[in-house]
Amino acid sequence: MIHFIVNEHSRSGKGVRVWMQIEALLKKEEEPYRIWRTEYAGHATELAKQISDLEENEIKLVVVGGDGTINEVVNGITDFEKIRFGIIPTGSGNDCARGLGILGKPEELLLRILESKGTQTIDLGKVSWQENDKVNSRLFMISSGVGMDALVCKKAMTSKIKKVLNRIGLGKLTYLIITVQSILSMQTANTKVVIDRERRTLYKNHIFSAVMNFRAEGGGVPMAPDADAKDGLLSVCTIHGIPKLCTFFVLPFLVTAKHEGFHGVKIENCSRCEFVMDKHFVLHTDGEYCGEVTKVEFECLPERLRVLI
Repeated sequence: MIHFIVNEHSRSGKGVRVWMQIEALLKKEEEPYRIWRTEYAGHATELAKQISDLEENEIKLVVVGGDGTINEVVNGITDFEKIRFGIIPTGSGNDCARGLGILGKPEELLLRILESKGTQTIDLGKVSWQENDKVNSRLFMISSGVGMDALVCKKAMTSKIKKVLNRIGLGKLTYLIITVQSILSMQTANTKVVIDRERRTLYKNHIFSAVMNFRAEGGGVPMAPDADAKDGLLSVCTIHGIPKLCTFFVLPFLVTAKHEGFHGVKIENCSRCEFVMDKHFVLHTDGEYCGEVTKVEFECLPERLRVLI
């Protein structure tokens, strides 16, 4: 039995068309399955909890959706030991699938899942922050971050541009367009940073930090070209100490993975890092808006998720 959590509304309705193709092949292959359809924001998390609680020793759980749906599912899994995780991407960015090397047509990906004999174990990230005297936390597969990076994700969630570009197959351009729009409007901060509870520094004119588990986010932007989701570390890409306008000159290097060593850009690996800002910064996890924060902590959870290969 394979359990499918399906977001039929992903990528402006592409999800339902992909599911129809998958279901037809499942019936042809006479493969037993159960579909769990998402109906509202956060529903995938609830469904993943229900599936985790099933009395099965090993559960194949496949997400048919975009990066946001995948993030919801990961945050709903309560027993990572018995989950065998699969993805058939239908989003506009699909950074998660790309980071795992899951490429191909939906039918091809399903056949690989059906034929899979094993799993690869990958790290997950965890972000924690305080809001109204309550400590919140969330897992992420791709990345989390604060500042301009997160502001772009927040705007993309309700962007009319994204809906239009998705319809013509150019959804990945959404993040680049919104980034250019956001550079001039956002505020920078002075940020105290602690790396692995030892190294302390101050980022003046802090523009953003992208805490990466995979190498790319935002529709394929390689923030941390050498990031590896199996090394027990997070890769932190930060831009600070330069005027906001100079970010325009960094962008071409950023999208071509040639930004490391560029003035104002810092990339470092760590198992844990903490940021304390003197202004509220937007926070995101896997492109999903979390809130406005002044203090946030990130950590790597090694070998947490088993992915079907």
